[in-house]
Amino acid sequence: MIARLILLMMGHALADFALQSDSMARGKNLHSPILNVPAGQKPQVCWQYWLAAHGLIHGLMVSLVTGNLLLGLLETLAHCAIDFGKCDNYYGIHEDQLMHFACKVLWSIL
Repeated sequence: MIARLILLMMGHALADFALQSDSMARGKNLHSPILNVPAGQKPQVCWQYWLAAHGLIHGLMVSLVTGNLLLGLLETLAHCAIDFGKCDNYYGIHEDQLMHFACKVLWSIL
């Protein structure tokens, strides 16, 4: 269980920091302005796609570590919900990371 938790945390660090581009970090936030719209193109709201993609990357990490697709889907939903709350200023980065860690503890137990 401890080894699985460590691997889940390593996957989290990879997905939440190394694999999350600046575009994704800004794009997943519903309050971020729409930037770099090509001339003649209508600005489109797409934060939902960025947030879903980020959550799916985390779900993939959990599925790969645990070998369990259901836990990966639960991680996807949990990660999206937690990050949505952070982007909506319900809490800050420290609480966000604590909730992500709590999910990893739960997945390692399950």
